[in-house]
Amino acid sequence: QVQLQESGPGLVKPSQTLSLTCTISDGSITTNDAYWSWIRQPPGKGLEWVGAISYIGNTYYTPFLKSRTSISRNTSKNQFSLQLRSVTPEDTAVYYCARSSRLGSTMRINPTRVDYDYWGQGTQVTVSS
Repeated sequence: QVQLQESGPGLVKPSQTLSLTCTISDGSITTNDAYWSWIRQPPGKGLEWVGAISYIGNTYYTPFLKSRTSISRNTSKNQFSLQLRSVTPEDTAVYYCARSSRLGSTMRINPTRVDYDYWGQGTQVTVSS
């Protein structure tokens, strides 16, 4: 059973960079056909797919955040990370990391929990001065 755990600051000031890391246990970030995503849920809203990195290191981003987002991985630590630059209060959300065995357009545009095989518990990130 793959386990995912998000970590990072819970409070970020506007204009700064949000940095989160997802640590993978009981599984490998290089597992064939695995896609490792960041998904967020702003207060009172649905899930929003932010981006993903594949088992071979290819990256994918939502066009709405692409200019501010970077996703990377550390295979030796079995981790992948999210950086979201120039944050505003609209970036306040619970951020989840998740794994899937595919990355179709529907699950990126309108993600649901069943689209992804494994989820972290989520971490609240608040953007505020």
